Amino acid sequence: MLDAVYSDLNDRMNKAVETLESEYKKLRTGRASTSLVEGIRADYYGTPTPLAQLATLTIPDPRTIVIQPWDTSAVGEIEKAILKSDLGLTPMNDGKVIRINIPPLTAERRRDLVKIVKKRGEESKIAVRNIRRDILEKLKDLKKDKTISEDEQFRAQDEIQKITDDFVKKIDAVFGTKEKEILET
Repeated sequence: MLDAVYSDLNDRMNKAVETLESEYKKLRTGRASTSLVEGIRADYYGTPTPLAQLATLTIPDPRTIVIQPWDTSAVGEIEKAILKSDLGLTPMNDGKVIRINIPPLTAERRRDLVKIVKKRGEESKIAVRNIRRDILEKLKDLKKDKTISEDEQFRAQDEIQKITDDFVKKIDAVFGTKEKEILET
């Protein structure tokens, strides 16, 4: 019974860490990355479609993203979608491909990004702690239903706390890596 509880705990906490990592990928550092634009949705024949499904996204050099639509009639819509996004990037359209130059970050923008990254890291820690609270409630219910003994409940609480601490350390490590990446010049 407790194995199912631990499995649920690990799955949910892993999802919290994965969500944080995917959010961090979307943040613009000084380096080009296709993950910055692949989720942007462009209007393609009346349907909002992610860029990753409309075009080939490549990185020819560390500061440039090239978007080559499979249907050249979509170039204008892709350009509009990039301009509407909150990335602050300016696409250059030559009729067949769109090039986006990633400007280097200013010191002030780097500090702002670190604040955003830290805030999202804290939100992930809160999510992990909320998951722990939910699992501890399940343990209380199991004890109340006499499915587990009081000793098993206390041992499980200790194990859950250890697992939670491990995930908080993982979140700190992910934050530290992203912070270092942002502060690199």
